Amino acid sequence: MHVLRSRLLPALALLLAGAHAAYAGPQHPQIDITGYVIQADLDPASGSLNATAAVTFTSLEDITTASFDLNRSLQISAVYVDKQHPLSASRNAADSSVQVTLPQPMAKNLQATLIFEYKGVLQGTATSPIDGVRTAAIADPISVLLYPGRWFPMSGYLTDRFTAEMHITVPAGETVVGSGNLGSPKPQPGGRLQYNFNWTKPGFPGTIIAGQFAEPVSPAGSSIHVYGTNDREKDKSRNFTDYARTGERELDFMTSIFGQAESGRINVVELPEDSVSAFWAPQIAAINGTRIGLNNSARLLANTIARQWWSSEVSPATLNDTWITNGMSRYAELMYVEDSSGQSAFQSAVNDIAAGALAYDTEPLSSVGRLDPFSPEFQSMTLEKGAMVFHMLRWELGDDAFHALLKNLLSQFSDRGIRQQDVQATSETFSANAKADTGTEPKLTAFFSQWLDSNGAPLYTNKYSVYRLGKNQGFRTIGSISEDLDLFSMPVLLRIETDGKTVTQRLDVAGSNSTYSVETFGRPRRITIDPDNWVLKNTPELAVRVAILRGQQMMAQGDNIAAIAEYRKALDLNRNSSLASYRIGEVLFMQKSYQNAADAFRDALRGDNDPRWTEVWSHIELGKIFDLTGQRDRAVNEYRLAVQTNDNTQGALNEARKYLAQPFKRDNES
Repeated sequence: MHVLRSRLLPALALLLAGAHAAYAGPQHPQIDITGYVIQADLDPASGSLNATAAVTFTSLEDITTASFDLNRSLQISAVYVDKQHPLSASRNAADSSVQVTLPQPMAKNLQATLIFEYKGVLQGTATSPIDGVRTAAIADPISVLLYPGRWFPMSGYLTDRFTAEMHITVPAGETVVGSGNLGSPKPQPGGRLQYNFNWTKPGFPGTIIAGQFAEPVSPAGSSIHVYGTNDREKDKSRNFTDYARTGERELDFMTSIFGQAESGRINVVELPEDSVSAFWAPQIAAINGTRIGLNNSARLLANTIARQWWSSEVSPATLNDTWITNGMSRYAELMYVEDSSGQSAFQSAVNDIAAGALAYDTEPLSSVGRLDPFSPEFQSMTLEKGAMVFHMLRWELGDDAFHALLKNLLSQFSDRGIRQQDVQATSETFSANAKADTGTEPKLTAFFSQWLDSNGAPLYTNKYSVYRLGKNQGFRTIGSISEDLDLFSMPVLLRIETDGKTVTQRLDVAGSNSTYSVETFGRPRRITIDPDNWVLKNTPELAVRVAILRGQQMMAQGDNIAAIAEYRKALDLNRNSSLASYRIGEVLFMQKSYQNAADAFRDALRGDNDPRWTEVWSHIELGKIFDLTGQRDRAVNEYRLAVQTNDNTQGALNEARKYLAQPFKRDNES
């Protein structure tokens, strides 16, 4: 069900199944960690980690204790400044926090180094911040130590930048991928190997991935190196060489837009199937084993590569500013879609992002830090709505000024945290430059107030009358655009399709009612507000998408009843929605309610065929149902109908041909 569940979901950098525990909100930072020196020994046979971490930090206020986060599966055996003077450390049983009593009070702005010795078994997901998803686990064939897994004492998730020197020891035959590789591994006693890394720029080099990887795949002259297990590389449905070339094209495109990345090398490395869909670190784009090497994961790879700029080079100053890096990494992904696949694919992607932006739009972006950073709400708002903010800012500024703005932000705030007000102030500078010849007020106060300090999106209504100007003199359309947000102010495009030439006009819409007058030679036949979807707005079509997206997220969290309720909301809005019917069939199939599932897939085939892939996959799912109910002839007919669509979305044709050759069986059946 993993593939079915994620087929339409945007390529999230973290595929989140929900928060692990109640979130208390962001804490006032007392310390700023600036650097680590970590010695870690990984034993996949026992699933154990044995480590020592020297943690250097600066006090941000007068303190007598220092608080850190550390995975609850790891037990601290000692904390000290030097071994002759051990310190007291206590753990909070309810969360991952560790309180260390300092040997003497520290005044504000003083620096200290504490040494932690700790060990433990990292095997399951019980201590992961994401339910059912491994973020820190030692295992064969891949051990994963992601930054959010808190496998070392840390503070200020996503906001506290640091340097890291790491020495990672693993069994012979394993390869370790980290940030700032110092060369070939060094042999250790017992036939083990030590890999050494040193990332000297303040950033987030807190991810280590070790495994039984084949030789990395990298086309001649490429900056991309793909690390996969032998089984993945031998899988004929995957092409690691083509995947590396795709990554190289994405890297080249983003370099042309953002400037040079912090490193000339990116290691694309496989993650375990039960880990996140993707994650990043300096020089690292980690992709889940179910997606790595597949053509249909190009967007996921693009999003993860974009993190080299929008998360690694610049980072949010506070969790309230996470929309900047999350949103821009998502929008960079869309910009690559626009460049590589054209306007139609770009518009489709924007529509999906707009639905995600409104799925949980109950909290202003400027205060999103009050949400759990691992929750679907936080992810949806910072990724999707954040991307839409940049999309609309591009419309406000124009392409040239927008691209210049992005390069300036990366240059100005390189290796630092960035705030909402920084983006606004810099945007207004480029807006002033872009509008210098018009004499208009360059301030973007209304824009940022609406999209960051408020929630909701406008619902436009257009009323107009058409008047003939005289024989052979054309027509004048006089109208007014109404919207339901009284303080809203933003330009929109008006497209007037006539008997002859189509006319477009950019209008400044402000307040609840804005008038316009447009003259055309041909009689107007259709008038569309914002036809290219530059503005986040409420529409009946988007309401359907939002309900379906919320259903998908409910399903990802295991709440099938709530998922079906959301899908039925979508059908109430559009009874012909093929996607809503397909999603209902998906849930019912998982519940083994085969007759009801078959009815839902039939409804999908009779619906609006939006998106197009619902046709091929509905035939495949019907084929599976017939196979499971002992009706092989009918199953074969459905698989043949699937092949006849010639639609290979998510490998659909390969799937259909597979079950033409042999009947479908559930994984737990012989």
